[in-house]
Amino acid sequence: MNSRTPNGLDKLGLENIGNVYYNLSYDELQAHEVNKNECKISSTGTAMCDTGIFTGRSPKDKYFVDQEPSNKYISWGKVNKKIDKEKFNTLFELTKNQLSNSDVYIMDVYAGASTASRRSVRFISQVAWQAHFVKNMFIRPTEEELENFEPDFVVYNACKTVNEDYKAMDLNSDVYVCFDVEANISIIGGTWYGGEMKKGIFSMMNYWLPLEGKLSMHCSANVGEEGDVALFFGLSGTGKTTLSTDPHRALIGDDEHGWDDNGVFNFEGGCYAKVINLDEKSEPEIFGAIKKDALLENVVYDEVGNVDYDDVSKTQNTRVSYPIEHIVNHKEDLQAGHPKNIVFLSYDAFGVLPPVSKLTKEQAMYYFLSGYTAKVAGTERGITEPVTTFSACFGEAFLPLHPTVYAKLLGEKIDKHNVNVYLVNTGLNGAGKRMSIKDTRACINGILNGSINDTEFDVLPIFDLHFPKTLEGIADNSILNPKSTWEDESKMNETLKNLAGEFIKNFDRYNDNGSEFDFSTAGPKL
Repeated sequence: MNSRTPNGLDKLGLENIGNVYYNLSYDELQAHEVNKNECKISSTGTAMCDTGIFTGRSPKDKYFVDQEPSNKYISWGKVNKKIDKEKFNTLFELTKNQLSNSDVYIMDVYAGASTASRRSVRFISQVAWQAHFVKNMFIRPTEEELENFEPDFVVYNACKTVNEDYKAMDLNSDVYVCFDVEANISIIGGTWYGGEMKKGIFSMMNYWLPLEGKLSMHCSANVGEEGDVALFFGLSGTGKTTLSTDPHRALIGDDEHGWDDNGVFNFEGGCYAKVINLDEKSEPEIFGAIKKDALLENVVYDEVGNVDYDDVSKTQNTRVSYPIEHIVNHKEDLQAGHPKNIVFLSYDAFGVLPPVSKLTKEQAMYYFLSGYTAKVAGTERGITEPVTTFSACFGEAFLPLHPTVYAKLLGEKIDKHNVNVYLVNTGLNGAGKRMSIKDTRACINGILNGSINDTEFDVLPIFDLHFPKTLEGIADNSILNPKSTWEDESKMNETLKNLAGEFIKNFDRYNDNGSEFDFSTAGPKL
């Protein structure tokens, strides 16, 4: 066991701490998980845990302290809800009381591969598998770096407690995920779901970096042998992890990145992939990453540890976290140059968007701000089936600042670096069938190798989206035209008009942000 005591232990406000398990190795963590009966071990040597009654995030329980100067920058509303300092302090005391008088796991890690942009983050919890999750998902400091590690931000995870006074405090539930930007701390109570820690730090990076003129992004990224970088934007379940994991391209990261003057850099040191219906043939890299040191969540398995990835009896949001080293072809420094191509991934639940469309700069801004997709079952508390949504910048749930702040930065970088932008539908066609991974990969390959530009394009009416008539690797090119998948053309046109109306209604919220963001003419027209 690491015998080093973390720096600043006396500043955490915890009393009578028992054993401090500090930055344990993977072997040590697995021993704790097994001995405490937190995890079982799969037939491939992977630890398997259950995250309790919550198998997804609780976005309605997320709050920021309303205080200066951060309250001048935060975009308040349904996503970023206010909590006053007094209530936060009450919850902070509840959190510290839970973590006091007990053994704790402390993990010191980095968020951000760029030394010019990274933050040092400390996580405190009472659960071994949560420390394991943090070790997988963030960038692991060297032993030398740990000697002088001073956290810029501290996460107190008191998942074993709940806020019984939430009604009197006028909060949503007994779960709380709260951020004090000025104090550089966040607190978690009532939920064991590890994704709250991951997305909490993502939210903070989305606060810090844009104020420094750097773009923070909810996207995956990879790079080809010639240095051509591709970004894949999309919400959970749209294919960011799957499509960026390519044996012919080095993976930079699968979910969270920054883009500064030097190029793109990963926020994390690992991947967090959905494993529902995981198949070795279609997703060999992810399948192969599920081995010792990885961590499976909420999967169903037999008595000898064989996992049934098709079993969704616990949740459809079954997941695996693993260090990025488990992907053989990854970019070791987790950084690369400026992107050549950007792909917006959408799960179209109505079956009217083409599998792939090439966007103009104005359309790119429109669809980035729209962030059309569907929330996939299980990724959030209460979501049991796909629900159509508009999530600005393909990650509105994690954006403390107004979406136009991120859009402005993206537009500037698209112009400066002459980036190509595409919209890819990984959702349904007119027959209600989801796009196959094979066909979607063919669309992505056409983008990355440039062959998509060598074909003729057709136009989707109302939306004015230009899509290729043929693409190499597509067995039946007719699927590239949504019309071919509908039996009733009039019904498709009606659906197309209805969806266009939803786009237009959603985009009305940007009409008061000045002509700089007046990209409504690039959207659908009725």
